[in-house]
Amino acid sequence: MLRKLIMVVVGLLSLCGLARNTQAERVKDLATVAGVRDNQLVGYGLVVGLDGTGDQTSQTPFTVQSIKNMLLQLGVTVPENVNPQLKNVAAAMVHATLPAFAKAGSTIDVTVSSMGNAKSLRGGSLIMTPLKGADGSVYAMAQGNLVVGGFGAETKDGSSISVNVPSVGRIPSGATVEREVASPFLTNPELTLNLHLPDFTTATRMAQAIDKMLGAGSATALDGSSVRVTSPADPNQRTSFMAIVENIEVAPGEAAAKVVVNSRTGTVVIGQNVRVTAAAVTHGSLTVTISNDPIVSQPGALSGGSTAVVPNSQIDVKQEKNKMFLFNPGVSLNNIVEAVNHVGAAPGDLVAILEALKEAGALKAELIII
Repeated sequence: MLRKLIMVVVGLLSLCGLARNTQAERVKDLATVAGVRDNQLVGYGLVVGLDGTGDQTSQTPFTVQSIKNMLLQLGVTVPENVNPQLKNVAAAMVHATLPAFAKAGSTIDVTVSSMGNAKSLRGGSLIMTPLKGADGSVYAMAQGNLVVGGFGAETKDGSSISVNVPSVGRIPSGATVEREVASPFLTNPELTLNLHLPDFTTATRMAQAIDKMLGAGSATALDGSSVRVTSPADPNQRTSFMAIVENIEVAPGEAAAKVVVNSRTGTVVIGQNVRVTAAAVTHGSLTVTISNDPIVSQPGALSGGSTAVVPNSQIDVKQEKNKMFLFNPGVSLNNIVEAVNHVGAAPGDLVAILEALKEAGALKAELIII
């Protein structure tokens, strides 16, 4: 199983490496424009209309307080000494992502999560909830019927069943944007491209490709993760200018040599540029088996003895006779895979081999164990 898994991963990485060497990638696939980003919104609201699966208000005082405040705003006053015991209401946190360039009047999806002890939000409706940004300002208003992917059922004897998570739901297009987020895209005299994966080679090649297309001095590689591009001052021309820049093709630099091991699932990903220096490795395992097969001792006739159970333990020790294999200097990825498969290493054993190579200084790559 491990052999097939490693070979599949290596094959995919090899294909990706060949594709990278023969085909360039667009700027829009390698970088994002600084300031053009999503913003997180959050709010607190009430979900009503539940079929008896809401909060147990005796244990969630904040739900009772929220209900009183909501009714007071609607002109209904609840006496101070009265606490409504409602099972069809649940307090919930509402969060959404406000995309870049979102305009007032556009809609976004929201996620509603119960924060009390409600059993399910299925069939509920979110009452108008303001969504605030990190600065405390309201950017959207959410309201609507929830779509819940999970469900739960419970009988009177206490038996219950739950599928997925019924205490979380979504409202497609459930929030309306009320105000826009100012973006530096139309105000800054220069644009900055931030690479998804910082790399000095990629940043340099991106600046060179932009200069080749737009003229010398149009772009400057600030560091391994940012490229500054001189753009038109006229906002009407900047959008067209960025459409040209993001479609420029760049040959990105090769990724750093890395080995990533997930010890829980046995997944091993070995980068294309992984090399090892001269090293000798042996791999084997010792198996000790102890079995207990008691024997019943029966006394002879007229001997006066009694039947007894005599213990009979056997110990068997087996050790696999795996041969030592040698890594020559500059051994490539395929040789490593062949050597590991040759000794039949299990996922845990493979991690030990890689750690030993790293400790000995023979593995010329970054070893990441997750």
